[in-house]
Amino acid sequence: MPTGETRPTADPMLAAPRGEPGRAALGWPDDRGFVHVRAARERLRYARWRPAPELAPFVAHYWIVEYDLRGESPYRQRILPHPSVNLVVTDGRARPTAAGPTRSWIAGVIRGHYDETLRDTGWVVGARFRPGGFRPFLGMPVATITDRFLPLTEVFAAGEAAVRQLTIDLGHTPGDDADDTGSGRQALLNQLDALLLAAGPVIDPTAAEVDGVVARIAVDPAIARVDELARQAGTTPRQLQRLFAEYVGASPKWVIRLYRLHEAADRAASGEKVSWAALAAELGYSDQAHLVRDFTAQVGAPPARYARQGAAGTPRPPRDVP
Repeated sequence: MPTGETRPTADPMLAAPRGEPGRAALGWPDDRGFVHVRAARERLRYARWRPAPELAPFVAHYWIVEYDLRGESPYRQRILPHPSVNLVVTDGRARPTAAGPTRSWIAGVIRGHYDETLRDTGWVVGARFRPGGFRPFLGMPVATITDRFLPLTEVFAAGEAAVRQLTIDLGHTPGDDADDTGSGRQALLNQLDALLLAAGPVIDPTAAEVDGVVARIAVDPAIARVDELARQAGTTPRQLQRLFAEYVGASPKWVIRLYRLHEAADRAASGEKVSWAALAAELGYSDQAHLVRDFTAQVGAPPARYARQGAAGTPRPPRDVP
């Protein structure tokens, strides 16, 4: 594969130096993956930040979701997958794993949608790794953890102490750092940096190349076939499949279909008139029925109905508490 793949331009809200205003992106810098995003915006506070410079080859960004649903019914948020591993810590419902329930885990690439039900108040914080970026931490093919949740301590030896400190930091964070430059936010970022840097990840040039290939899929809806992607990447389909199993945790065909589904969901939520037959052909589906089946299975509604809803979902009811 050729070296020197060009990465997409960084989000300007993630590009400011640490400690300076604007370094963190409060609000919704990236809607992709949230189903019924307008309903989510009403209920959730979502922000993300860049990692320490030394971690940039491995980590796409840190993120946090905070919510206050007191006096409301539980809220279920559907999430479409990304071809990325996530490190997750929460004060909410424990995640079942093979080693037992835990509130801190590593989520391998999840190849189906997943629903999170949120109640009362709480937070979820995480690190999204670049496609290929978790391979240096895991030390084995990323496909070995696909569709799995592992306790954080199974991968990071310093996990228990780091999670305890993260919990302390997060207990002081929500609501007291509106400009994201205060001590609570900074302590949180420092703890995430320290946990990952302690693992001593070594830059892998092949991981960067694979990340570049995934980025190409994400930004070019015309890529619909693995053989065409392999040609552009200067390799063979078989070699590309091996690289994706080793570094991404999912096949190139799955990643292509995933990003085409994201594109279809974006079009459906745009409010613009869409010809579903034309969009199916544009995105490489065999026919409109194939697109509708994929879309309905992941999003939970056919594309035309989702478009009529305007991606709004269920409006937030009046609050029962101040």
